[in-house]
Amino acid sequence: MPNTGVNAYPSRCRWLGLLGSLALAVGALSAGARSAADTGPALRASGGAGTVLVFAGLAVLVAAWMLMGRPADGQPPPDERWLNVTLTWWVAPLLLVPPLFSRDVYSYLAQGAMLAHGLDVYTHGPADLGGPTAVQIPQVWQHTPAPYGPAFLLVARAVAPLAEHPWVGTVVLRLAAVLAVAAIAALLPALARALGVDPAAALRLGVLNPLVLVHLIAGAHNDAPALALLLGGLLAATRRRAVLAAALVALAALVKAPAALALPVVCLVAAADRTWRAQLWTSARALGAAAGTVLAFTAVAGTGYGWISALTTPATSSSWSLTSSLGRLAADIAGTAPEGAVNVARLLGIVLAAAAIAVLGWRVVGRGSEPVAALAFAFAVLVALGPAFRPWYALWAVLPAAFAVRAPGVRRVVELACVVLVFVVMPDGFSPDGAELVLAVGGLGIGVGVVAAAERGISFRERQLAC
Repeated sequence: MPNTGVNAYPSRCRWLGLLGSLALAVGALSAGARSAADTGPALRASGGAGTVLVFAGLAVLVAAWMLMGRPADGQPPPDERWLNVTLTWWVAPLLLVPPLFSRDVYSYLAQGAMLAHGLDVYTHGPADLGGPTAVQIPQVWQHTPAPYGPAFLLVARAVAPLAEHPWVGTVVLRLAAVLAVAAIAALLPALARALGVDPAAALRLGVLNPLVLVHLIAGAHNDAPALALLLGGLLAATRRRAVLAAALVALAALVKAPAALALPVVCLVAAADRTWRAQLWTSARALGAAAGTVLAFTAVAGTGYGWISALTTPATSSSWSLTSSLGRLAADIAGTAPEGAVNVARLLGIVLAAAAIAVLGWRVVGRGSEPVAALAFAFAVLVALGPAFRPWYALWAVLPAAFAVRAPGVRRVVELACVVLVFVVMPDGFSPDGAELVLAVGGLGIGVGVVAAAERGISFRERQLAC
């Protein structure tokens, strides 16, 4: 009887994922976050068939990813090399398309142009720059400062000559994100081996994850280099290179501030199994390296420390998060203005997050819990209870969990959360209207139908070959 099971199953997952990625790419041409020259001042994409294609592609891509993690007829799961080749297949169609699910990349270009024109991005918004670059930015962000650190702003400034060419600038920043994801793909298996987790399972959950493909790659978000630097710091810590580990984590925080949460973790990991005096000395050197990195990069960038006060920029009055939604609900019930209730709810969320992180820290120090697994949970708490939420924020918890969390049930919950979050944003990054929701649901139905048809076709051929 022909051997159809061993080779056909991984192959069809790869091809299904490629089909989903291609549908995303084609759909992005009309439904993505296109430049103002294509959309007009409203910045809204035309949607239509493009929206249907994007959501059909998402459904197929997610199904391929989930099927890849399902045991099939006792065969061994795909190895690292196979997964890396598959990642290349799935990424390739997304390299040259307009941004998907967010217009943040246009803000990056505007901030680089502002620096090139001598504007302080921590006190001015893109509206103060004006011109063809600023018109790419949604109104809600026109007058807001940049919440990013000086390390990322150095990159944005280097791309400033492309700011008036949004498609070219997007592709360049996306290529930077691709390099960061490639670094993550190399770091995850090494970290998994250091912590005793299956490297291939870490690679599948952490890099082939549809959230990575649609937001770090297609959306070109700067979370990609920040996460790569963070993982590099954690790997250096597992190899007892405390100074390098702390410097990399500090550099990650100079891209996006949440990375600073990992600084005590790298100190603990790098100083493990040493005397208390050696642990103190290791931690002191690590903290000194982190402080030196911050001072050096801030001096080179010449931007100052205004990014600290600008960290609240993503939490606008209309931004979505669990705490913001609860605050608005409470205001609706009480019949009061939402601003006060939302602010109180957000403050309570921050207090609860701080308390939960403190408990996680106590469990690590007092009870010997795994520090990196605790870091994954700490990021999850921060993302869930923070004042603003975007689907790609979840990757700050997902990537550490991919190589540090062993419990199958927890890993399954992480997968399911990623599946849900993939579908919560429209391709152009704006809130949907009724017609767009109908198109999105229709696209999901088509994607599910394609996957079901592919499964039935494979099963039929296998039955025929077995006869």
